[in-house]
Amino acid sequence: MKNKIWLSSPHIGGKEQKYVKEAFDTNWVAPLGPNVNGFEKDILDFLGNERYVAALNSGTAAIHLALILAKIERGDEVICQSFTFSASANPIFYQGAIPVFVDSEEKTWNMCPLLLEEAIIDRIKKGKKPKAIIIVHLYGMPAKMNEILSISRKYGIALIEDAAEALGATYKGQKCGTFGDFGILSFNGNKIITTSGGGALVCKKIEDKQKAIFLATQARDNAVHYQHSEIGYNYRMSNIVAGIGRGQMEVLEDRVNARRANFKFYKNEFSNVSQIQFLEEPDGFYSNRWLTCILTPSYEIRENIRLALEKENIESRPLWKPMHQQPVFNKYPTYMSGTSDNLFEKGLCLPSGSNLSKEDLFRIVTTIKIIIGDKI
Repeated sequence: MKNKIWLSSPHIGGKEQKYVKEAFDTNWVAPLGPNVNGFEKDILDFLGNERYVAALNSGTAAIHLALILAKIERGDEVICQSFTFSASANPIFYQGAIPVFVDSEEKTWNMCPLLLEEAIIDRIKKGKKPKAIIIVHLYGMPAKMNEILSISRKYGIALIEDAAEALGATYKGQKCGTFGDFGILSFNGNKIITTSGGGALVCKKIEDKQKAIFLATQARDNAVHYQHSEIGYNYRMSNIVAGIGRGQMEVLEDRVNARRANFKFYKNEFSNVSQIQFLEEPDGFYSNRWLTCILTPSYEIRENIRLALEKENIESRPLWKPMHQQPVFNKYPTYMSGTSDNLFEKGLCLPSGSNLSKEDLFRIVTTIKIIIGDKI
């Protein structure tokens, strides 16, 4: 069997072992230590904005803490982008809150500002003003942040910016993850850089970071004995994992460049293939191209391509199944235009790892070109 080509595999840079070894050599193997502090500073230095960063064990934990800090409680409504991974929506339920799903627009595939405002107005009319908005920069493409920020401020609703897929992407020169009241980062194994598992919460206020760390370390009060006045969580990142992150931060720019080069390669190879379309960057948008995605004319053509790749031991994946279509979420309020339904039906993510070889890329496009010739 031919070697497996993964959709987005981890890509180690070489410096990670140095930081991990230091953690072992100094016996800093707990969820605190020099690497945790250093990793938070590395992230902050890269974001280039006056923010505060708390390193956590997942991006999901970061969303949950952001909701707590935004004072989301049982019965509150939270607007969430429907076209995303379930981790964007699951923490809403951790708080006993109610999701309100909003569809995407076609230019970026992210939350539609027009539908967002329509949803807010309608929820207010129904006597339930939403308490927070969770937007997602999908596949590394920034959302329309000027419009979304304006709506968030107009109605006084907290904005949680899920940039789990968008580290290194920018909107009008500003790094994704620094626009909202809270920003979310992920370092899962398939992300643009990885700590094997991990995430971070980006805060505007130092007191929010301090509160997040307090909650992430079991909410232990400042006392000689173990005393707890609030419910806490085991969400802090370990010093060993943070060491991996420090090494990965040193190669982040290279990883962004490599993934953008993948996109450019695919686009060039399929430039004369009318059945394959790509998501372009609007003016002022800079995507990290975490995953290169294509749109086909139909579900059948998408599946022909996916199955042909699978036969060649090449991993690909349909675009996210929208949250409003998920069995666990399909009873909640929705404001849809059909955009995400269409994208899910016809879209496919191609292998996009920064460690893909030229041979890998040619194998992928050759397989697709053959099936297009046979099936279309």
